[in-house]
Amino acid sequence: MSYKVADIGLAEWGRKDMNLSENEMPGLMKIREKYGPLQPLKGARIAGCLHMTIETAVLIETLIALGAEVAWCSSNVLSTQDHAAAAIAKSGVPMYAWKGETEEEFFWCIEQTLTAFEGNKPLNMILDDGSSLTSYVHEKHPELLSGIRGISEETTTGIFNLNKMFNKGLLKLPAIGVNNSATKSKFDNLYGCRESLIDGIKQATNIMIAGKITVVAGFGDVGKGCADAFRGMGAQVWVTEIDPINALQAAMEGYKVTTMEEACKVGNIFVTTTGNRDIICEQHMIQMPEDAIVCNIGHSNIEIDVDWLNKNSISVENIKPGVDRYLTSSNRHILLLAEGCLVNLGCANGHPSFVLSNSFSNQVLAQVSLWSSPENYSIGIHVLPKKLDEEVARMHLEKLGIKLTKLTEVQSEYLGVSPDGPYKSEAYRY
Repeated sequence: MSYKVADIGLAEWGRKDMNLSENEMPGLMKIREKYGPLQPLKGARIAGCLHMTIETAVLIETLIALGAEVAWCSSNVLSTQDHAAAAIAKSGVPMYAWKGETEEEFFWCIEQTLTAFEGNKPLNMILDDGSSLTSYVHEKHPELLSGIRGISEETTTGIFNLNKMFNKGLLKLPAIGVNNSATKSKFDNLYGCRESLIDGIKQATNIMIAGKITVVAGFGDVGKGCADAFRGMGAQVWVTEIDPINALQAAMEGYKVTTMEEACKVGNIFVTTTGNRDIICEQHMIQMPEDAIVCNIGHSNIEIDVDWLNKNSISVENIKPGVDRYLTSSNRHILLLAEGCLVNLGCANGHPSFVLSNSFSNQVLAQVSLWSSPENYSIGIHVLPKKLDEEVARMHLEKLGIKLTKLTEVQSEYLGVSPDGPYKSEAYRY
């Protein structure tokens, strides 16, 4: 077996945790039941670069159940759950992931997945999160590109990066933007963050959120979930935005919308959600109240200027893993969570299994579509058909005891919609 994990002895614990998650991931279980006998991924050698959690372990075993070979690394240096990595490694899957990797180790792990398949064969499919693996292959191993059928990309940031590559003529593969599926972006990004943000902050600090001024940078799907979570805890929620439509939405929800230059002076808890860079910088941090909590739930760790904190703070004290207390030049302290990386994964366990069942069902269907019908995909970024988006949602209804209303023949004819869907146009915004 070829792997590098923190402790293979954690495999039994990981397997027990996976068994619990399988019951909370009905989409993946139904995909195994429906597509497993057909083996639609037979011959696929999928290199995956996505947070190595218990839920990801269930995703990996679903891909294998559909006939694929799989090799894996994590898409973030702090997001691996070591017992999950151990369980998958012990099952015989090439696994290169542990919590607390250095940047150099992170890229070493990516390198290992490229030819980790039986007979040292190279990958022929990519399953990515943040486009790290995709960018690495394009820049470091372009000789492998001709043998790869396609990419399924998980995140807003990853799709943004793929679009930049495509516009510059650098993207050489077809990609499906999983994040563009409603059952990913409107569920994982919004409802997942609504639960996992608070989990990360509470596990890191156990601070009382009620009554505090909380500042959410960005009001996209992730920001909406975070703001809703803070409001549910009784916080005063402020939002910063660049987009006038999102800003107006935030105002209509009852949030105060202002600039970071104003919010930094009074906020108690700050979370960045934008996927951009330089959101919280030196001029903001030196004005924050004593022991303001600063964290990020966007994909990249450059939303907060962590480099400035590390180079210019008077002192830094590690309170516990994922919690660092910096003394700034204004003689006030800042609590930075998860080193500016994803707080929900760096300080807690990430999104709940059920919402990730939606996201990862999309990933599996995207891999199947790219692998089995490559003629349908030109170089560029594609979206899963609405019919499959609805199928993913349908897979999760029984678990929640949901009963759907059925269109009558008259209603169907009146709307011009099939009783079996799809029910909305491609342009519909959920």
